[in-house]
Amino acid sequence: MADYQTIRTGAATQAAAIDEGLRAHMNKVYGTMSVGLLLTFLVAWAAGTNEAMISTLFTGMTRYIVMFAPLIMVFAFGAMINKLSAAGAQLFFYAFSAVMGLSISYIFAVYTGISIAQVFLVTSIAFGALSLWGYTTKKDISGWGSFLFMGLIGIIVASVINIFIGSPAIMFAVSIIGVLIFAGLTAYDTQRIKTDYIAHARHGDSEWLAKSAIMGALSLYLNFINMFMMLLSLFGNRE
Repeated sequence: MADYQTIRTGAATQAAAIDEGLRAHMNKVYGTMSVGLLLTFLVAWAAGTNEAMISTLFTGMTRYIVMFAPLIMVFAFGAMINKLSAAGAQLFFYAFSAVMGLSISYIFAVYTGISIAQVFLVTSIAFGALSLWGYTTKKDISGWGSFLFMGLIGIIVASVINIFIGSPAIMFAVSIIGVLIFAGLTAYDTQRIKTDYIAHARHGDSEWLAKSAIMGALSLYLNFINMFMMLLSLFGNRE
């Protein structure tokens, strides 16, 4: 009986430690993501309100470099993550956030400041609600992954093609479908970050957990930015 009680006490202590660690882990994820978003919008505002900078960034071949640089960095990040330290991964994420700011800086030249602020507020509310649901729901939504990934590949391909075609109809369709895809990914990624932490915390994999917080922040950051850009495309007021 004493041994059983000891086991129960030990299990309860471990569960409490994991719960406390999970809260700290999620705070790290959201904190890192928030700093990344702040850096992105500061860089975007600084570049987007400078006519000379906008002309330089979005003229000729430079335009394509600026547009595709974030995508290349995401793939590079995934390939390098095992070789990076947690501090190195965080630094890379912030560098990526700054480059993303340059990539979307044109919005400050195209859309009104009020409309950007309004869409940002709507995106923040929607993102917060979806992420909270993904964190708290008892429903296993891991099955959404393959469907959402296929949808993501589809809208990336369509978006790249439309860069050269410039079809308003394709842009509208991509924006509508994209909002739904990234809404689903927000809930899915939040639950995945939570379950991955619980699984690895039991094995005490501290190095992986530190880097996974950065990867989690990147996933949620990308969901937020893409949802924001697509909502802005649909509802933003142009200058």
